[in-house]
Amino acid sequence: MSQPNQFSLLKQRRFAPFFWTQFLGAFNDNLFKTALVVIITFDALSWTTMSPSLVTNLIPGLFILPYVLFSATAGQLADKFEKSGLTRFVKWLEVGIMCVAGIGWVTHHLWLLIAAVVGMGVHSTLFGPVKYAYLPQQLKPEELIGGNGVTEMGTFVGILMGEVLGAVLVVQQPHGLLLEAAATICVAAMGLAAAYRIPLSPAPAPDLKISWNFVGESIRNINFSRKNRTVFLSMLGNSWFWFYGALVLAQFPVYAKDYLHGDHGAFVLLLTIFSLGVGSGSLLCERLSGRKVEIGLVPFGSIGLTVFGVDLYFASLAFSGAATAGVHIDAFALLAQHGMWRILFDVLMIGMFGGFFIVPLFALIQLRCDPAHISRTIAGMNILNALFMVAAAGLAIVLLGQGLTIPQLFLVTALLNAVVAIYIFSLVPEFLMRFLAWLLIHTIHRVQVVDAERIPAEGAAVLVCNHVSYVDAIVIMAAAPRPIRFVMDHRIFKLPLLGWIFRTARAIPIAPAKEDPWLMEKAYVDIAQALHEGDLVCIFPEGQLTRTGDINEFKGGVAKIVERSKVPVIPMALRGLWGHLLSRNQENVFERVFRKGLRSRLSLAVGAPVAPQDVSPDDLKQRVAALRGDWK
Repeated sequence: MSQPNQFSLLKQRRFAPFFWTQFLGAFNDNLFKTALVVIITFDALSWTTMSPSLVTNLIPGLFILPYVLFSATAGQLADKFEKSGLTRFVKWLEVGIMCVAGIGWVTHHLWLLIAAVVGMGVHSTLFGPVKYAYLPQQLKPEELIGGNGVTEMGTFVGILMGEVLGAVLVVQQPHGLLLEAAATICVAAMGLAAAYRIPLSPAPAPDLKISWNFVGESIRNINFSRKNRTVFLSMLGNSWFWFYGALVLAQFPVYAKDYLHGDHGAFVLLLTIFSLGVGSGSLLCERLSGRKVEIGLVPFGSIGLTVFGVDLYFASLAFSGAATAGVHIDAFALLAQHGMWRILFDVLMIGMFGGFFIVPLFALIQLRCDPAHISRTIAGMNILNALFMVAAAGLAIVLLGQGLTIPQLFLVTALLNAVVAIYIFSLVPEFLMRFLAWLLIHTIHRVQVVDAERIPAEGAAVLVCNHVSYVDAIVIMAAAPRPIRFVMDHRIFKLPLLGWIFRTARAIPIAPAKEDPWLMEKAYVDIAQALHEGDLVCIFPEGQLTRTGDINEFKGGVAKIVERSKVPVIPMALRGLWGHLLSRNQENVFERVFRKGLRSRLSLAVGAPVAPQDVSPDDLKQRVAALRGDWK
């Protein structure tokens, strides 16, 4: 049966009012901030004597300053209080802030508008922990990737629409400032109305005592998150994305004006393309991940951020647009300039690969952190995000002050991304290992998983499967919704590339008793320990690859395992791998390649769990054979 797609959530009350509330919040943030940036960039002299480049980097820094100061408190509030009521409070606050901003627009008072920028930062700080803690509370685990994808898409479409409307409204003469003031107040009111439709979401820690010491609480939040290594490094990866994005996006206004020689419409065009990229990348995550939290997409996204960031530098050098002094062309004229489409393609790809990078990280954090501490975990992440974004603004100001051009700043950012990615993936090689597995089944093979829901989302179990090729474990690993500890022949474990993947996946090597009795006994001890810790353990009871395509006799090791650890056994069958280059099929290799073709079709069929007291090798072999059928 086909699964409902992620957009079906928009028809459900548990998701739709929340989606529109956060969409309108992102829309309003950028409706206001973009209008202010456009005014400062293109009409600077009537507002301030400061450098436009300085102000356009200062405004994002001021917006995120409240994240540093108030995220710890916001996380506690989100864990202590019911989320729909807290959301309505935040939306009332937004209405008040936009009224203050309206006075600033009408009276032409820059510092009142900057105060409103800080106020909207407070609004976003309070809403952030609520936003990302709400999703795992209301959505099923298999809906998290889709829900996060739609949410990120909505966020960036809201950003896009806010940026476009903000840039267009504020330059309308003679009533642009009045239109901007009215629009932001109206959007805040619409967000408040949507918030009143959000269903009740009980507090996970209603007895929590609020600590108003934001410094101490911030340190406690981050230290708590550090106890879960994968979650904490995912938080750092998330914060790095915001560093990258802040460093690049803050340069767009001046880049559009001074390097592309465009008017404010050129700035809007860049933001539009970037936001479309992030939105489309976020939505593609569900399809590319197979409705599970697929962290293999994170290295894929990181590679794209570096490749297209570097190319944006070279594309900027090659751009040969109009350079008439004092003349700035509109977006439509800019599209006709030589090299402009390459720049837009790079910006689109940076956004799209950013979506591949950020959505799985959000879902992984939501899925693996302590449910009673999720809002404070998100708050800790917001603190890190804020620090990274402040650092990005500071780095941009320093480097530009040292004489670097904006294209050179793009190049530095892309190269820094490569260094940071290598560092993070060396600390948590699970990301890179999952990427290689994901790459295998999305380039060389098409894998269908039948009854994947029979693999338990939590708790210990033993998986048994037929053994057809050297890539069996990688296919199962990529298709499974959670990490698996594989038990495999010590010779396969020592293969150069595949061995690295299996060691990274914490596979358990085993040898026959006649070859290495110590290693065999150690393997059983390691298996028992893994099951005791609640892991999934997968074994291939045949003990060797099939040489004929038929299923060999199942050995008694699985019975020994469940005798020691009373856990269910789940039979599985791989179909379509016989004849693979890494199987032991003796037919001509070229015939096998052409017969299989590119993107060959595979299947993993999952059977019903077998109680430990009912496990026998012969019965399991019959079950696996029935699952496989005639398709080898």
